[in-house]
Amino acid sequence: MSITYEQPLNERIRTCLRLEFLFEQASHAMLGQGATDSRNTLSCLIDTLNVLNRGDLKAEFIKELERLETVLSRLTQSPGVDQRRLAKILEELHSLRDQMLATSGLIGQELRNNELLNCVRQRSSIPGGTCDFDLPYYHYWLERPHRERTQDMQTWLAELAPIRQSTDLILHLIRESSLPSQEIAASGLLNKSLVQTTPPCQLIRVTVPASLGYYPEISAGKHRFSVRFMQLHMDRRPTQSPDDITFELTCCAL
Repeated sequence: MSITYEQPLNERIRTCLRLEFLFEQASHAMLGQGATDSRNTLSCLIDTLNVLNRGDLKAEFIKELERLETVLSRLTQSPGVDQRRLAKILEELHSLRDQMLATSGLIGQELRNNELLNCVRQRSSIPGGTCDFDLPYYHYWLERPHRERTQDMQTWLAELAPIRQSTDLILHLIRESSLPSQEIAASGLLNKSLVQTTPPCQLIRVTVPASLGYYPEISAGKHRFSVRFMQLHMDRRPTQSPDDITFELTCCAL
């Protein structure tokens, strides 16, 4: 069993990773049947809307989908490429771009007009601000049967399906764009230059055995990056590993 740590190198990929995290958390919380599970789902949904609040985000996603479609289209005549799979990916990129173009206003605009979500969103910035006495409307909804709450939450998440599918596809393509290499962090530290490619590296991935006992801290600039393996201590600050650590490194660029 292994653990993969990721470090985005631009704002677009950073946003995708945040959205992926929130969508996965919301889906997991929806599996539960209790009021607390529904609270967690709405909390993730509201955080997602906050991430999507940037006015230029839709244009950024459309631009990225178009860029990937252009890059992958160049492979249609390349030998050794699974043309059927490539055609399916290109069709999906084109379809998602069209869905995003057809969306008016901000992504998730319909959800921003939802009275219940707005009430919860306004109170969420206050510690403990969504207590029953603060939002009886919310308390009433949380006490409705699980099936009814689930239907509501599925409807709300369906509004964000195009951005979720776009996020998943973009990250999948970028993660699969490069092969990993075996690296050694001498005394727990690796410093390495970023290979200047077109496009540049967008995501650094570090994979280690789950039993390693250390975790990596990844920091990166325009030309160089470092991976420092740290040991966790509950009663004091983490310390750098004195050991040589072998790990898998992937610099993803597409």
